Parts: sequence; C-alpha cells; structure tokens
Amino acid sequence: MDVSLGGADTSSSSGIGGAGGAGGGGTGGLGGSGPSTSIGATVTVSSSSVTTGGWEPPEFTPDKVDLLFVVDNSGSMADKQEVLRLALADFVSGITNPTCVDPTGSPVDEQPLSGLSACPEGALRVRTPVNDMHIGVISSSLGGHGSGACSPTTSPSNDDKAHLLARSNPNGGENDLPTYQDRGFLVWDATGSHDPAGDSNPVALATKLGNIVQGVGQTGCGFEAPLESLYRFLVDPEPYQTIALQGDLAVPAGIDQTVLQQRKDFLRPDSLLLIVMLSDENDCSIREGGRNYLVAETRNGFRLWRPRSECATDPNDPCCRSCTQDQTGCPEDPTCAGADGFAARLSAAEDPVSLRCWDQKRRFGFDFLYPIERYTQALSSPTVMDRNGDLVPNPIFSDLDPEDDNSRTRGPQHIVFTGVVGVPWQDLARLDANGQPDLLGGLNQDGLPVGGNKSAEELDAPLLGAFSSTWEVILGDPANNVAPADPFMNESMAPRSGANPITGDHTVPPSATGWNAINGREYTIPSGSTGDLQYACIFNLQEERLCDGMAMSCDCRDIVGDEVNDNPLCEPESGNDPGDPQPRTTTQVNAKAYPGIRELQLLQSLGDRGVAGSICPAQIEDPSSPDYGYRPIMNSVLDRLSTAL
Repeated sequence: MDVSLGGADTSSSSGIGGAGGAGGGGTGGLGGSGPSTSIGATVTVSSSSVTTGGWEPPEFTPDKVDLLFVVDNSGSMADKQEVLRLALADFVSGITNPTCVDPTGSPVDEQPLSGLSACPEGALRVRTPVNDMHIGVISSSLGGHGSGACSPTTSPSNDDKAHLLARSNPNGGENDLPTYQDRGFLVWDATGSHDPAGDSNPVALATKLGNIVQGVGQTGCGFEAPLESLYRFLVDPEPYQTIALQGDLAVPAGIDQTVLQQRKDFLRPDSLLLIVMLSDENDCSIREGGRNYLVAETRNGFRLWRPRSECATDPNDPCCRSCTQDQTGCPEDPTCAGADGFAARLSAAEDPVSLRCWDQKRRFGFDFLYPIERYTQALSSPTVMDRNGDLVPNPIFSDLDPEDDNSRTRGPQHIVFTGVVGVPWQDLARLDANGQPDLLGGLNQDGLPVGGNKSAEELDAPLLGAFSSTWEVILGDPANNVAPADPFMNESMAPRSGANPITGDHTVPPSATGWNAINGREYTIPSGSTGDLQYACIFNLQEERLCDGMAMSCDCRDIVGDEVNDNPLCEPESGNDPGDPQPRTTTQVNAKAYPGIRELQLLQSLGDRGVAGSICPAQIEDPSSPDYGYRPIMNSVLDRLSTAL
C-alpha cells in the first residue's frame, strides 16, 4: 500500500495533509475522524473530586453494583490473567460478605456465612454487602481500524468489538461459558430477586468469573485499546458496525446493535459502576476514521512519514508536524525531502510496527490516539458527542430502559475506575516509618501501619519532601513533555539510567553486573526484532516456560546472528546469579510490564474515583500473605467501595 498524502486537504480540519493538523490536535484525526469529545454541562475535574452542574439529583441503590472487567488480551497477558483469576475468590467474598469488625476495627472471631446474615452483637461490617451485581468482561481488541493489521481471519480474537466475552477458547470464538440467560454477563443475586434467579453461591460465582477471565486469552490485537473498548461498550452513542476504506479514508458505518443491547442489559441506571482494567502495556486507542488507521498499517511494508526536525526537541512546537502535513507557516525543512517530490518516509528500523503507539508526536509529528480527556469526560459528563458531532445524553448517566419501573440515575460519584497497569508496585505502596515501600506495614495518612497501596489522597500528597506528589514520580507531566522522576516509568528502546527516587534502586546497564528489585536490568533489544521497550517492572512466573518454536508470547527465543540475549525475563545461561551480564537461555522465568502512561493519566484525572495498582505483584509465592498477587489492589478497590457504598 502506498498512500500519498503530500498535498493539502482543505476539507479536513485536522490531520495529515490538512493545515489544521499542524499541532496534532484539532477536532478530528487524519483526514477527518469526527469531532472531539466536549463537555455539555458544567463539569469540573480536579485531583480530588468531581462537581457537576445541570444534573438532576443523582440517585443509586447502595447494594447494587455493575462490575466491568476490561482485560488486555494481547501477547504476554496470560500470566497476568492467571494472577487476576487467583484473586477473584477473595474479591467476590469481600464485596458480597464484607468482614465484621469490633469497635477497634479488628475482625471478630465469628464471621457470618453470608452478607445476608447479621454481624455478632457489637460488631459492624466494614461496608454494605452487595446483594445485586452484574459482572461482565470485555477485551482490549478492536481490530485494525481499517488497516491491514489485526484481521479476524488471522485470529478471531483480533477484533472482539467490545462485546461481552464468555468463551472457553482463549484463541477466540463464540461465547460458550454459562452466563445469566446467555446474555454474556454474570448476575450475583443473593436475595433471589431476579426472575429467574441469578447466582447466590460466591464460590461458584468466582469460579465462573475466573473461567471467563482465563478465556480472554492473549491472541488479540497488539494495538491494544482498553480505554476505547470501555468507551465503546459503556458510552459510545453510535458504536460502528463496520469500518472500511473509501479511497484512502477509513469510514465507520452502521450501528453495532449487539453492543447497544448488551449495554442495555448490563448497565442499570442506579448501580455503582465499578470498572477494573488489567493491561501490561500503554493504551493504544487509535482514533476511528480518516487516515488515523495508517498508524496500524502493515500491508506491503508500509512505513509512516518522517516528522519535521522540531519534533525531536519539542513535540509541542507549532511546527512539529508530519512531513506529509501542510507546512504553512514553518520554515523549509530538509528532513522532509523525499524521492520524487514526496515527503520522506521512515525506515523499518525507525518505524517498527509493534512500537507505532509509542511517543507518537515526537516520532511521527502527529498523535493518532484519542486524547485522555475523551475518557475522563465519558466518566464525568452528562453528555457526549455522537458521530455527527451533536451532544447527546451520556448512556452511563441515562436510563437506558425507560419502560421499566426504575427511573433512578447515577452521578459521577457513583463510578470507580481501577487500573492495574505497568508501574512498579513500590511506587504505589504505602511507606513504612523508614520511608520504604511496605505492602504489609506501610503507614496511611493517619500514621497507622495498615499496609497496602496509597489512596487517591495519598497519591496526591507531597512525597519524600522532594516531589509534589507520587504522580510526579510515576507520570511526570506528559502534556508538557516532563518525564516521570522514576526512570523505570520512562518509555524507551534504549537502556535508561537513574534511580527510583523512593527505593533507591538503580537501573542496571546491559553490560554491567547487577540486579534491581524492580525490572531486573535493562536489556539489549535485538536489531532484527520487531522492536521493544525497556520494562517498567517484572515479576516471577509461577511456572517457567520454554520458548521453543511452538510456544506463544515468549520473550526468550534464540537470537539469530552475533547478538546476545540479555533479557532479564530469561534464565541465565550458567550459574544462579541473574545479575551477571551473561547470555540467557530460551527458558522464561519472569513476566514483564511496560509503563502504563495513558491509563495512569486517566486515573489521575479522576481523582478519588480512580484506584491505581501495579500489574507486577510483589510476590506470588505465599497465598496466605496480604501482599500476595493482586490482593493489595483488590483490597484498595474494596476500601474505595467502603466509602462509595
């Protein structure tokens, strides 16, 4: 495929070939992908709260929850899905049968068998038991957006369309696992109020949910779009049925009635909406329509165009543009001179397809992804834009079935978003008296040794006397190109340098001897590979795996040529010291995660409605410990529900 976009496209307000796209913003995408999201009523999003104007007084039912899991199903996710599955029994129990505590806050010896039973005399539950719950699962795969990538004919799970999943085959296929009336989601029905009744055994419910999570698999699209998946399922007024090229433009068409029906069945207007997202990579929610699909294009060895030279030093420079965009108002740039008068293109080494979502403005001169504000507003605003740019009611804050007898509607305060993403657990854990991360005895804001992760208020608080907040450490200021203070959270192909400001752990160069407790060490990305980034964090696999010819999503395959495999995920070739700068074998012993920058941006924007967790667990060896697997982050969610319910 060779799409020439060298001339101006005055019909577009933004994008490659359009003068309005110079800064990479505008109202649409490359060649007009539709208007950006806008807030229809007064909505103020701060670090700690959401206030709204123009709302009817919101109402919700305190024991009713709609729980949506958004699970990344790209390669390398199976090990994280398994860790999540192991946490579900505790999580379900914590929601449906919360602990009874005495006046000092200590759990009493005799706990009730279910949430319908009363606590012993003098004891109270830590939160309201949830007796009515819908639980659904969607994946991160939305196909190639009109490009040749992620075709469903290659893998059925390349495009799950944000439909509810309940399949036993992790490689894709039809839903065949049991769900409530075959609607694609589970129903917790402690009191038997549904007709027919839903599940009332928490063990059976957790088992069913675990099977669904495991069936999501890891053969989905590598352009993972968990944020857009949740938007399409919960919010999009007109989720498209198909997207296809008309000339060189991708055009969404039709309405996906399956999404609309599943949304109507799943999402009650008066529930507390709890979203739990699990992803080990940065979000890649590509704008739909126009020429945005080109960022995912793979046909005929397609490569993107070079950016202007200003992008290398300041991606926010008004002249930081793609060489194929209109250059009006900017000096002539020899960087853009290509053959036959067309804009110069990047080489395969400069534009590996697997890294197309990384650092787009600097590398390409254009940001092909939806802005984070789209998702903040989706979880905050009473209105959103439809495909034509008209403001319409936001389904999250609407009564989707006005014919029933339930006319209550939730407000933004009835939404909790949880991101279990690529960030060192040490950055999110509460600190002990010595200033060290401690999931078992870390001090909360009242100085009590409760352990666990920092709350939203604690993430916003000054840190170590040197940083305005933990966000400065893990996120920096992406909008102004300010890097995170934690070097492990910098997205980079090249080995990074520096030390984690909380733990003091230094990055370890590939050629040096050493090992740190966060990502092991930096590694040499093979020149012949499809590209990779350095890891934010790693953790031990429960079972090592041999990366032979038949293994899926393995990171320890043989490297052809003279290069050496020094990947910290792989077992050392000799000896037991992983810190030795020695070649690695084809046995994988660790799992990986990359910096989840966009997911963290959304979490920060939601303030106390966001719950941040690390996808790299502190340990998976001792199931009885409070820091086992994803128990800390699930406990953080339960703590947040204690306030919300």
